[in-house]
Formats: sequence, C-alpha cells, structure tokens
Amino acid sequence: MPPKAVWALIVTGAAGFMAALDNLVVTTALPVIRKDLGGGLEDLEWTVNAYTLTFAVLLMTGAALGDRFGRRKLFVTGLAIFTAASAAAALAPGVEALIAARAVQGVGAAITMPLTLTLLTAAVPADRRGVAYGIKGAVDGLAVAGGPLIGGTLTEHLSWQWIFWLNVPLGLALIPLARLRLDESRAENARMDLPGTLLVSGGLFGIVYGLINANAHGWTSPRVLTALIAGSALIGGFVHHGFRNKRPMLPMRLFRNRAFAGVNAASVCMFLGMFGSIFLLSQFLQNALGYSPTEAGLRMLPWTAMPVIAAPLSGYLADRVGGRRVVVTALALQALGLAHFALVMSPDVSYAAQLPGLIVSGIGMGLFFAPAAKLVMSSVPPADQGMASGANNALREVGGALGIAVLASLFSARGGYGSPQRYVDGLVPALWAGAAAVACGAVAAALIPARNAVRPAPAPAAARRAHAHPPTR
Repeated sequence: MPPKAVWALIVTGAAGFMAALDNLVVTTALPVIRKDLGGGLEDLEWTVNAYTLTFAVLLMTGAALGDRFGRRKLFVTGLAIFTAASAAAALAPGVEALIAARAVQGVGAAITMPLTLTLLTAAVPADRRGVAYGIKGAVDGLAVAGGPLIGGTLTEHLSWQWIFWLNVPLGLALIPLARLRLDESRAENARMDLPGTLLVSGGLFGIVYGLINANAHGWTSPRVLTALIAGSALIGGFVHHGFRNKRPMLPMRLFRNRAFAGVNAASVCMFLGMFGSIFLLSQFLQNALGYSPTEAGLRMLPWTAMPVIAAPLSGYLADRVGGRRVVVTALALQALGLAHFALVMSPDVSYAAQLPGLIVSGIGMGLFFAPAAKLVMSSVPPADQGMASGANNALREVGGALGIAVLASLFSARGGYGSPQRYVDGLVPALWAGAAAVACGAVAAALIPARNAVRPAPAPAAARRAHAHPPTR
C-alpha cells in the first residue's frame, strides 16, 4: 500500500475511532456523572442523546459541506470542533454545560465521520480498498467494543472528565497530520439542502424532547404535546420535501425500493432496541448490583466485544446464504438476548444468569453490520450509493437516540433510582420493549426481496435514440 494510503488509513481510522467511541464511552460513567453534577434521568438521557442526535441529523450535511467546500478542509474543521467540545465537556461545571458540550461534539463528529470514508477511498488504490475498509471497520468495531470498558476504567481510576480529555491530545495530533498527509478534493455541482436540514433537525429535536420530558411533565402537558406535534409536523414536511424537491438531502424515491426501505427500517429498529438497552443495563450493573464502573464495563464486554469475533464471519455467511438471511438471524438473536435479560432480571441476579443474554446479543450485533451495509449498497444504483450510505448511517443514529428516549421513558414510568427493586421494576418493561423493537426489525428484514434487482438510471433521450437507430457508415 502506498505511503499516502497508509497515512490516510491512520488519520481517518483514528478520527473514526474517536467519533465511534463517544457513542458508548459515557454509558458506564453516567451514575458517577449524576452524583457529581446532579440532575435526573432526563438529564442523563440528554447527556447521551445530545451527541447522538446532532450526530445523526448532521451526518448527511457534513458530507455535503465537504463535497462543496473541500473534504480535507471540512475534515480538519470537524476535528477542531470535536476536540474543542471535548475539552469543554471535561471542564463542564454543571449538567447543562455538559449537555451543550456533548451537542457540539456531535456536530464535530457529524462533519468528520462521513468524510473519513471519502478521503480514504480517494487515497487508496482501487485494488487495495477492500483491505483498507476492513482495517477501518475493525478499528470502528474496537471503539464500540471498548467504549463501556474505557469509560468505566477512566471514571474509576482517574475521573469521568478523562473520558473527554482523552480526545484532546489525539485531536490536536490529527489536525496537522490531516493537513499535511491528506489531499484536498471536492465534488462538482455540490450544494446544500438547507430547508431539508432545518426540517429534519427541528422535527427530530421536537420528538426526542417530548419523549424525554413526558414522564417529568406528563404526556398531556402543553410542553410535551407541543413538542411531539410540532416535531411530527416537521418530519412530515421533511418527507414531503424529499418527494418534491429536485435535489433533497434524502430523496424519498429511494424508499420505493423494498430492499432499501426494509434494511433501513431494520437498522432503525436494531439501534432503537440496542442503544436503549445498553443505556439502562450499564447503569443497572452499578446502581442495582453495586459494581464499580470498571467492573461494569468488563461485564458488558461479552455483548460489546462479540462483534470483533462475529463480524468477520458475517461477510462470509452473507456470500454463502445471502445478506437477508444473515440480517434476519442477527436481529432474531439480538431480540432473543434482550428477552432473556427481561426474563432473568432481578435485584440480585447473578452474572452467570446474565451471560447467555450478553453473548447472544453480542453475536446478533456482530452479524448485523456488514450484511446490512451490503444490502444498502446493493439496493440502489451506483450513482446513489453515497447518499444511501449516509442516509443509513443517519437513520441508525436516529434509532439510537429514539431508543434511549423511548426505553428510558418506559423505565421512569414504572421504576426509578430509589432502590434495586425499583430499578428492576422499570428495567423489565423497557427491555421487553427493546426486544419487541428488534423483533420488528427482523420482520422488516424478512420482507426484503430475496433477489433485489437494481434498475439502472434511465439513459438520456438522445442516447436512447442513438442506440435504437445507430448511424450507418
């Protein structure tokens, strides 16, 4: 591999690691953050969702900005925003300042993350891209696997602030490397879809805000009803915009393809159940069972680290039996694992009783990602693959944000932090809801056509006439 490609792999891999790590690194630190800064369950939800929501909403915007103004330039800008916001989170004097810093972190990650693949593709020769993608995917997988453990270890042995300080020296090192080692590139005729961005951003914020505040203020309170109704109306406007606008950020025509619609519905359901469950279970290990943050992170490893083992097998299995079957199996295993948790959960449940659920859920998560990505790419014409990939990533993050909001809302309706039994009373119905969401994803994946034929983009009229009546010599 040429030196330029190696440097691109190092820089984009490290940047992707930081962004992926911050999705889950906070989960095992939440009980300590709550004791240190105060706040209720809704504040803890926003500590996670402020990042995932801005990350999800702005992913496609970040890619579009890079296409228009220069990918390397925007990549460096995103790194700078992410690094500065990480320092602000570490220095946050209260939970409100921490939530604000997490939201800005999400903005930086949304600009950086989609450009990592574009910059890597431009630097690596075509015949070596498979190897480069595999290495980058493994690095991203390690970030997801190590998130709870890294967060727990830093929180216990240093302080929770170090989960954010960790990003600062890495970001400061990557900024000059990116400027020196990555080539600049742009896309022709790229432009921003500002109305679409505003509609989807406002809509998602309204829905998540309403869900998170529903139990504190009541489902029929003016604040919650206004947020839910306004958010739903804005999402409806975004869908209408996607059908009517000539160049929207998310063309709704893509969802006319059953394969594309099915795999994206499966992805939303998968992340809804998975993220919401990890959010609550990582706190259960500390609040109810009394484990330290490091011990909680270690005990989550059979779930979060299993993808490192299962992911390499998923591509082989998808080639042998088809991506749809592997995705359906993966989601069924994830739903089975969450159902097992709900069945065995008690204030004094042993770790041995939890282990089957952790392992089965981890295998399901590991089998899901590669076949799902392949189904997304194979469901659209080559010209739409970049947009389709960005849409799938954004929808997955939206599913994660909604999962935390929905499952935490169910948890607080039936339980709370008062005692281990009270925590379990809220956790069990939330886990059943998570299992049901993932099972719905399995049903959506099962409806994907076994053989998905992608229609090529229609040829221009002049080309069709020339093909029908070739010139005579």
